Amino acid sequence: MSKYTTGEISKLCCVSVRTVQYYDARGILTPSELSEGGRRLYSEEDLKKMKIICFLRQAGLSISSIGQLFSETEPEKVISILLEQQKKEVQSTIAEQQKQLEILEQIQSSLKFIEHFSVETIGDIAHIMKSKQKLRKVRLIMTAAAIPAGIAEWGSIFLWIFHGIWWPFVLYTLFAIPFVVWSLDFSWKNVSYICPQCHTIFKPGKREFFFARHTLTTRKLTCPCCGHKGFCVETGTDETGKAE
Repeated sequence: MSKYTTGEISKLCCVSVRTVQYYDARGILTPSELSEGGRRLYSEEDLKKMKIICFLRQAGLSISSIGQLFSETEPEKVISILLEQQKKEVQSTIAEQQKQLEILEQIQSSLKFIEHFSVETIGDIAHIMKSKQKLRKVRLIMTAAAIPAGIAEWGSIFLWIFHGIWWPFVLYTLFAIPFVVWSLDFSWKNVSYICPQCHTIFKPGKREFFFARHTLTTRKLTCPCCGHKGFCVETGTDETGKAE
């Protein structure tokens, strides 16, 4: 029957000598015998066991779990539990790393639209990412309110043009004015802006907000802190009126 030294079994299993020695010290792979010179010798069964240990280590099982498995009289009852635990840990790690990957991708995407980068810019991006869910909710509410208003508008125009019924359009006009005021006020209450110059998060006055030029994510405002006038990035505001 073949006998293997520590060095030989480490080469056959593609691990270091120290790893074999460590498993020996932990009591999960003890040599079958010692040579006259005191060298550790491993049998074919030891080699098979070492390959199983390496396979389970590749799956992520800890040394303690592997030791527990080998010490059980009925290992088949333990292995499924250990594998399920390891599976959950791996899934948790994957989910966390996926979240980190998404953050990195969002930072990279945001940097493409920033002309002058500074360390404070990272803080701005963090605020924008944190408020994304709140802003999405605000926009969904406004969209949900705008859809029936749009239907009412085109419906009243259709009745006027094709049927000569003009009074629904008048009613719509009377409704549209307070609706526009409400939508602007609702938006103003739920958003703040980040100055690209001094990175201050601020809420503009209502008048400036209502009449300022804007895109879907920016608005041309004057920063109350540094006086910079330009397009500021939209971010969320919490229930207390403070920027998130």
